[in-house]
Amino acid sequence: MNDLILKEVARFLFPFIELYGFYIVFHGHLSPGGGFAGGVVCGAGFILYTLAHGHKALYSLLPRHIWTFCESAGLAFFIFLGLVGIFVGREFLANSSAGFPLGRTGELFSSGLVFLLNLAIGLKVASTVTTLFLNLEEED
Repeated sequence: MNDLILKEVARFLFPFIELYGFYIVFHGHLSPGGGFAGGVVCGAGFILYTLAHGHKALYSLLPRHIWTFCESAGLAFFIFLGLVGIFVGREFLANSSAGFPLGRTGELFSSGLVFLLNLAIGLKVASTVTTLFLNLEEED
């Protein structure tokens, strides 16, 4: 697409969309949202950037191998967090019984494992949504 207004609006909105997505991921255990919703918002920001500037511009921002690495890293981090409970003799995805500190209620780091799981899910969902869109767009 070669629309100057779309490119400028997308360039202006992109950092705000990503920031809002990060906020949803980071505060998902305190308010509505979480890893999935925040990951979708972050992925939508990258999709907007791609629609305005093209997939080559997105690949210059973050190369293709980074997207596939993020997909794998999000899943691997989630599985690793789940296995921590098993390694200490508890159940898969054990929270406080596996040694994750719960902190004080209402603070950002107040949920132990849930905060870290939101990060893993957010990374996985954002990279998967973006990669799916890029693969569909490249087929045309």
